[in-house]
Amino acid sequence: MRRIPKFDMLIVMGFAFEGYTADEETRMGPLTILPVKMSPELMVRELKNTGEGNLFMVFGEPDVEIETHQDDTVSVKLLGVDVYDPRKGIIHSDTPKDIACWFIDTAYNGEAFFVRHAYFTGEDEPYKQLQRALNSEIDAEAWEALYRTESLPFAKPESGKIAVKVINHYGDEVMKEYKIL
Repeated sequence: MRRIPKFDMLIVMGFAFEGYTADEETRMGPLTILPVKMSPELMVRELKNTGEGNLFMVFGEPDVEIETHQDDTVSVKLLGVDVYDPRKGIIHSDTPKDIACWFIDTAYNGEAFFVRHAYFTGEDEPYKQLQRALNSEIDAEAWEALYRTESLPFAKPESGKIAVKVINHYGDEVMKEYKIL
């Protein structure tokens, strides 16, 4: 009789994951399921590995606080995101200064993410970097409305769910679905 070994972890690799992928509901008993995002660069054979990028990235999830206001609106505050560094084998928490941008789908349907709120964070003068990248002037007042870690208030979603997507400076992204009651 052949014995089947017990495993502590199942690693699932993919180029993108839905927001519910790492939720507790998708766990299988005591088996930990770890989604690992593969860089799209792996699909291009001609690219040389310089060792500078992240070919595999394991994120935790966005660290957010969701606040319901007296007028029945909701706002989201970005606190950071957990990141697994496979080179060092450790998990560290990135703060908003380490995050390039974050988005909210305020009416998430569980199937497709639509950017309904977009915000930018980070250090090293991202305003000037964006101006250079776009090669144009950006309204400073408009930029201040988007350069923030707390969202503008929005109506509670009819779907009862929102999703938050966070992208770091390397282009690695993670998304998580949240229930709004």
